[in-house]
Amino acid sequence: MNIRILDNSIEIEGYVNAIERFSKTLKSPLGEFKERICKGAFQRAIDRNNDIHCLLNHDWIRDLGNTSNGSLQLEENAIGCYARMVSDDKDLIEKARNGNLVGWSFGFCDREVNVHDENGLMVRDVKDMDLFEVSLLDNSRNPAYDGTLVSVRDEEKIKYYSDVFYR
Repeated sequence: MNIRILDNSIEIEGYVNAIERFSKTLKSPLGEFKERICKGAFQRAIDRNNDIHCLLNHDWIRDLGNTSNGSLQLEENAIGCYARMVSDDKDLIEKARNGNLVGWSFGFCDREVNVHDENGLMVRDVKDMDLFEVSLLDNSRNPAYDGTLVSVRDEEKIKYYSDVFYR
């Protein structure tokens, strides 16, 4: 995730999630499982919904932007679901300056899922979904997907810290 802090706004770009990649082991009432989003699932969801929102920590009260007004842009490419978001939210800018943003997450409902066993662990292959929101996560969250690196650009300074993805 690349974060660029301007005078009164912030631009954040990066991968909400990589396709064909396992989550961490997750828990449900049915037991532990891993999940992976299949190629094409994000794009189909984006194509069906022209009003996907960007939230802070999945909190609908903290709506930072959406695809319908153009402040959030989403697309699936060969790596995964790529997002670009621009906001003037002062709290979000402060969290970025302090190194408190840790990655992306997403909120969805299943449309088509293949559930099977792999090496004794239940695996959910999400082939299609309805995507309602993507979220920027601060360090109060524990994401379900691991990622690569986050860079924050504030004038001439660049800070690096771990990037994580969350389901």
